[in-house]
Amino acid sequence: MTHANIPSPEQNQKALDELVELLDLEVIEVNIFRGASTDEERVRVFGGQVAGQALIAASRTVDEPGRHVHSLHAYFLRPGDPKRPILYEVDRIRDGRSFSTRRVVAIQHGKAIFNLQASFHDEEPGGPSHQLAMDAGLTRPEELPDFHTRMAPHRDRIGDWYERPRPIDLRYVDGDPMSREGGSNESQHVWLRANGALPDDPVLQACVLTYASDMTLLDTTLLPFGLAFDHPGLQMASLDHAMWFHRRFRVDEWLMYQQRAISTGGARGLAGGAIFTADGALAVSVVQEGLARFTQ
Repeated sequence: MTHANIPSPEQNQKALDELVELLDLEVIEVNIFRGASTDEERVRVFGGQVAGQALIAASRTVDEPGRHVHSLHAYFLRPGDPKRPILYEVDRIRDGRSFSTRRVVAIQHGKAIFNLQASFHDEEPGGPSHQLAMDAGLTRPEELPDFHTRMAPHRDRIGDWYERPRPIDLRYVDGDPMSREGGSNESQHVWLRANGALPDDPVLQACVLTYASDMTLLDTTLLPFGLAFDHPGLQMASLDHAMWFHRRFRVDEWLMYQQRAISTGGARGLAGGAIFTADGALAVSVVQEGLARFTQ
């Protein structure tokens, strides 16, 4: 592979800008928005995309300045059609003195494909403070290979995806899923950040991280079995996704995504994640359940 086949920083920034544009929504009517889909050859819409767009829709109906998302709970109901736009309907359930609650339904072909409930909270300084600690002794992201270096031995296996610019930079501390095949573990550590610069908009920062949080977490449920995400006959898809936003962060700076397999059985897998800033502040907690079914 020649150097020309590897995306440049400018190409990665363009891919990030396109992600920001993808997460943006067209206003159709009060509480009704339309989101575009990508032109990528996917079987279904990437779950992080619809979750990020739904959070944008909910956020745009919260009028109180300084009131930001602190939790979201989402269910993936049907596979999204990547060739068609998605309609988002927002229900303004409640606006209180310090909290707002929204429900969002994503619709394609006249049917709900996804729903999200999100809660927004005014910033309240002070009070008791405690957090889970970030694991110690982790290799710094600058010392780890980027996607194209890490996946070069597997480029024929992953095809055209290898050469595409990537809006999110992921760096595995414990080895990538393909090189770990045949081993057994219950956790993994992944550094992530947006592959370029983003505006100082906390809503956009949260939505890009929501998009990125759907990457790698469900794969964690395969770690105890030493399987890769593309194992023959294995069907995987997100079923639900929950996030709690604790502290401020920037997703265009390095974040540590600690992930652990909680339970796998009955054709479902559950994994939990903790996302830390580089200096160890717990920014976000994540839990995801997904389909983990053998079809052959």
